[in-house]
Amino acid sequence: MANRQGARFKQIVWSYLHKMQGSFLLAVLCMLGFTLTELLQPWPVKLIFDHILLDKALTSPLPFLATLLHSGKVYALVVLSLSLICLALLKGLFSYSQLYITSRLGSQMVYALRRELFGHLQRLSLAYHNRTRSGELLTKITSDTNTLKDVFTESVLTCTAHSLTLLGILVIMLTLNWTLSLLVFATFPILFYALSQRYRQMKDSAQRQRKTEGQIVARLSESLTVASLIQVFGRERYEEERFEAENAQTLQESIRTVRLEAATTRTVEIINAIGTWAVIFFGSLQVLKGQMTPGVVLVFVSYLSNMYKPLRNLAKFSSKFSRAMASAERIAELLDLEPDIQDAPDAIEASRLRGEIVFQQVSFAYEHVNRVLRQVSFTIAPGQRVALIGTSGAGKSTVVSLLLRLYDPQEGAILIDGVNIKDYRRESLRREIGVVLQDAMLFGTTIQENIAYGKPDATMEEIVAAATAANAHDFILALPHGYNTIIGESGVTLSGGQRQRIAIARAIIRDTSILILDEPMTGLDVESEAKVQEALERLMVGKTCLLITHNLWTAATADLVLALENGRVVRYGAQRDLTAGSQQHYQLYERTSDRQTVQLPVGLS
Repeated sequence: MANRQGARFKQIVWSYLHKMQGSFLLAVLCMLGFTLTELLQPWPVKLIFDHILLDKALTSPLPFLATLLHSGKVYALVVLSLSLICLALLKGLFSYSQLYITSRLGSQMVYALRRELFGHLQRLSLAYHNRTRSGELLTKITSDTNTLKDVFTESVLTCTAHSLTLLGILVIMLTLNWTLSLLVFATFPILFYALSQRYRQMKDSAQRQRKTEGQIVARLSESLTVASLIQVFGRERYEEERFEAENAQTLQESIRTVRLEAATTRTVEIINAIGTWAVIFFGSLQVLKGQMTPGVVLVFVSYLSNMYKPLRNLAKFSSKFSRAMASAERIAELLDLEPDIQDAPDAIEASRLRGEIVFQQVSFAYEHVNRVLRQVSFTIAPGQRVALIGTSGAGKSTVVSLLLRLYDPQEGAILIDGVNIKDYRRESLRREIGVVLQDAMLFGTTIQENIAYGKPDATMEEIVAAATAANAHDFILALPHGYNTIIGESGVTLSGGQRQRIAIARAIIRDTSILILDEPMTGLDVESEAKVQEALERLMVGKTCLLITHNLWTAATADLVLALENGRVVRYGAQRDLTAGSQQHYQLYERTSDRQTVQLPVGLS
């Protein structure tokens, strides 16, 4: 990552490590203890071979060793052999403690990262979410953060421990015999060159693998979301083939990564064998010449295994590290994105609005191409009901999105109660606007929680009152667990009318100043439509209402009708004025009126 890139990601990681520095320091101490015990492990064997079995004179300056060896060979043998067990126990204790602490730190770091990522995604604009596949975002929040945790848990301090062990071994080997050490060091350039080449290849492969995995998750998420559509059109086989093609790419990259890991391990093993052969052969020659004791050769051979073991582990870690770097880059790229819609530093709280809405010469284009709205201007007085009509693509939903500040207009201004909505805090502004959509979006949880989503601190009495006002109380009580009944994802276990009435109850309990109804009765049967219409009438009382509809008959309930065409306001006034002034709208009104077979909405009968 470039210096200026990933700043937020680095800040989060360093802030977390600073907060957990006590635990991290304890893990470092355990790592040092592990390194020390690993360096000491070969020495009891050397003392046993050289000074007990071969009876060599002790030249060590440590007095306790001399005292131990003068206490008797059997006693010294017992103590030195038992010290091997003690060193192994200490090494295991240090290793366990380090792994436990780093695992806990890694899990907590993933928790912090996921919390930041999720919160950051909530703040990103709707435009970003519209152009980004949800499966890729899921991969970044789950899989990529887990990859970072695994590397942090297994490798940060472990790698440091291996590096310290390697450094300690090199120093001790040089102290014992510099000629044998040079033979071992001669293999290092070949080893490091091979590892660096393999690392670059594995990093490239890991980046491709992470990308294809993101595509697979995106494909799965999309297919599961539209499973009914796939089955209705009989496209199961087609979707299987598309998934198989993307899954095959991931398989190829996975096999390539495993092959590179195996090749790296093979390289280390071969160089390890060459180094061991050199030490045993040339060391034995020096023993035969009396220039070295057998114990020194044993220490060298033991250190060689311990030296190439961390190198071998570092080789394996390189593939994990390459995947972690690819994941870190993906997470950093996401965290570096700045929300398009942000509160001004001096933004004010929107509280108990009167509900006056003014659009002043508003123009807007998605992705700055093909304008959807062109110089749109209108005024809605507090408490008025305004029907927003027009053909598909005329800009009706865009008006609502701009009012909610899901997007900002490129030109013009939107005022609520005489204040530019950019001067309100977004959260407080949206809290004052209730929304009932054409597709009632519900969560896969209890009905009680779905209604209370509009007001998290609502009491049970308020929830029941809202459901009653929305004509939902009776059918809710008929469910197996009443208000505690868990509905399916997106409310699929309920009928369309039932879902819509719960959505209305959610809007009622919110008690907002402004209400937006986006085709709330589309697709409902006659009975459900009547009940929803009655609930909507209760909901709209005393509120500024903006009703989006294709149906001019439904628009007749409004005080004013705002007609959009090609992103412009072409008619604005009462329904009778609109039909009288435009033959096109009159014909549309007649057609929609002729199709109605249900009773008129409340207020028109």
